[in-house]
Amino acid sequence: MQGLKQWVEAFPPAKCTADEPLQLTSIAGDAGFRAYFRVNASPPVIAVLAPPEHANNEAFIRKQGSFREAGVHVPRVHAVNFERGYMLQEDLGDQLLLNSLTADRVEHLYGVAEQVLLQIQQMPLDREVFSAYSQRDLLNEMTLFPKWFLGDLLGIQLSEQERELLETTFRQLIDTALEQPEVVVHRDFHSRNLMLLKGEADHSVADIGVIDFQDAVTGPITYDLVSLLRDCYIRWPADYVSQRVADYRQRLAELGLITDEVGVTEFSRWFDLMGLQRHIKVLGIFSRLHLRDGKPQYLDDLPLVFRYTMEQAGKYPELSAFVDWLGSKVVPLLPKQPWYRPWENAGEK
Repeated sequence: MQGLKQWVEAFPPAKCTADEPLQLTSIAGDAGFRAYFRVNASPPVIAVLAPPEHANNEAFIRKQGSFREAGVHVPRVHAVNFERGYMLQEDLGDQLLLNSLTADRVEHLYGVAEQVLLQIQQMPLDREVFSAYSQRDLLNEMTLFPKWFLGDLLGIQLSEQERELLETTFRQLIDTALEQPEVVVHRDFHSRNLMLLKGEADHSVADIGVIDFQDAVTGPITYDLVSLLRDCYIRWPADYVSQRVADYRQRLAELGLITDEVGVTEFSRWFDLMGLQRHIKVLGIFSRLHLRDGKPQYLDDLPLVFRYTMEQAGKYPELSAFVDWLGSKVVPLLPKQPWYRPWENAGEK
């Protein structure tokens, strides 16, 4: 960290007021390998340590430029050292969307977030900047579920028949994802990666800043919407989510991003099964963050993610074998876990 501090001191945006020594204060970051530090400058800036052996910083800068060109408020990068993985970027503050999602504000705030998402989804599909969310990517993500959640966390040893069931389920979800129109996908568009800007203290929030976009790709049109509305950190009533999905589908049709032939039923099915793919992946990721990376706080969110998994899979008859297997093999093991809370009402206010 000393090397990062010395590097930061060389740049005008990091100059401190009066005679204060420059300080870097660690702040919570994403689930990856990046470390973030708030610099005591005016206006404040963020120093980032993104080790090049773990982070593709050149790709990050290209994506950052594309988002800014599209009018999406991502942090401006003041300076970068690719060799060491150092960055100095705009500080968007610490007002997460998650912390302001109260019953009286949710309608307005989700409206602003969805407008930002529409900006992202209208960006050009530049394959040199945003690679394709391929069927291999979708499958590799879901294989984290049997490895880290079922095997390493719960201790389940799968039989050949059970592996075949999972493979069949994963193939169904991949096929549904690939039949959707492609747009730019942030890939983690949820309430902990969206920052309130302009009038944070009341209902006058007019813009939302977007962070943690380094994994952005081109992919299914419902992916970011389900990340937002079936957020792993907060849950809303099913009827409310369904109405927002229907309204958003209408806006996509008006913009020509989907055809009029894609009705509410088909779009909702895309949304549900895309969410199921994501939540299966997240069960694996959160388990890995605990077991491999020493971040046990993510275990607290497993009950809600498991609830989403059971609810969405349970809506579709073609997934009944998967749901029955979860109910007979996985559900009985959950109460034995130290992180367990009844998943059936996880996320309830």
